[in-house]
Amino acid sequence: MNIRLIQILPESGESPQQLMILLHGVGASAQDLVPLAHALRESFPQAAFVLPDGVEPFDASPTLAGRQWFSIQGVTEEDRPARVRAALPAFVELIRACQRHFGIGEAATALIGFSQGSIMALEACAAVPGLAGRVLAFSGRYARLPEAVSPLTSYHFLHGADDAVIAASNSRAAFEHLSSLEGGDATLDIAEGVGHEVHEALVDRALFRLTHHVPVRIWKEAMGAGSSAASSTPGPTGDN
Repeated sequence: MNIRLIQILPESGESPQQLMILLHGVGASAQDLVPLAHALRESFPQAAFVLPDGVEPFDASPTLAGRQWFSIQGVTEEDRPARVRAALPAFVELIRACQRHFGIGEAATALIGFSQGSIMALEACAAVPGLAGRVLAFSGRYARLPEAVSPLTSYHFLHGADDAVIAASNSRAAFEHLSSLEGGDATLDIAEGVGHEVHEALVDRALFRLTHHVPVRIWKEAMGAGSSAASSTPGPTGDN
């Protein structure tokens, strides 16, 4: 695969401890998400940020030089899932290639998408359980809500209430659906007065989720360990 990408590495020169892959929307490019990468980098200086261009040239306008992950020409609710499925193999290989390059595993990988980039991140983790430890979906949606969800991934939905391109109701529906599934781990933030954009208010919430949200699986593991320790602790013998 030969695509252009931007890498922002730790200033310390040390090997990165986390991998954050930022995925742009349709008709845009990796360059559009550089400000978001720098905002996240302030809290995660030891992360590698990778911003790839979409795998295809934008086909909806011959005058624009943007990229896309799949075509939206004539797209419908019925055929969107098939278009995403066709795009997934190359997309998943891109994620795997980044993980191999930096020697960083799935748990320390975050997929951070905007609009169409969010669709790809969400659908990739549905198709390949545990592909990333976190998904941050700005102004995103599923092509089709999944029937099951892996507990290995935490999902953070971030949306503008006034989004006229992908309605915020899509993020709300996804959050409610994942929360109802066994192993579902999701949060939802909707910003009033915000449209289809990576707005500062949503970036602030993304940083809060990344730095404060403890994955449900970690809570359960800790609770299980605590229960095991309590049950194995000897009680009083009465030999006082």
